[in-house]
Amino acid sequence: MRASSTAAAREPLLSAPRWRVEFDRDAAKELRKHGEPARRIILRYLREHIATAGDPRRFSKPLAAEFSGLWRYRVGDYRLVVTFEDDRLIVLVLRVAHRREVYD
Repeated sequence: MRASSTAAAREPLLSAPRWRVEFDRDAAKELRKHGEPARRIILRYLREHIATAGDPRRFSKPLAAEFSGLWRYRVGDYRLVVTFEDDRLIVLVLRVAHRREVYD
């Protein structure tokens, strides 16, 4: 009895929904274009910060003007332009580029 009450005490009452990260075909191609260290850092960031977040927008910044409706993540010298599909809990990565060229 005691073990089950301890296990139950460790379980959160309400767990945050898990978001899934998906890549647009062009974004996946851009990700592959970058070197292995950059790919590893970007994928780790998405896995550890975004997929496990209750609200992935808290790590991002909304874009303006012609990019209105899109959001960006800063990961070192790289920027990820994303959109959120709230009904399906998906963060869709549309662009992966170095900060110098991401908005070109």
